[in-house]
Amino acid sequence: MLTTTLSDFRKDIKKYLDNVTSNFETLLINRGKDSGVVIISLEEYNSLQATQHELSSASNEQRLDSAINKLKRADSFEKDLLDR
Repeated sequence: MLTTTLSDFRKDIKKYLDNVTSNFETLLINRGKDSGVVIISLEEYNSLQATQHELSSASNEQRLDSAINKLKRADSFEKDLLDR
């Protein structure tokens, strides 16, 4: 995680935003006592939103937990993809 002040962010905004998008960094901008802003890439944001959606219902969460447990127990199988 990168951390900077608002003043430094203003000076090098392009550098900071390039690091966030190119290197999948998270940027924390301190704005004083107990105040700050976090910047993440759009790709990271979309990933977080998808995860939140998948865990938004109890049935989805149970299906995901079941799949994870099957993989841990090696109780899964592979299937070949169909050629079109």
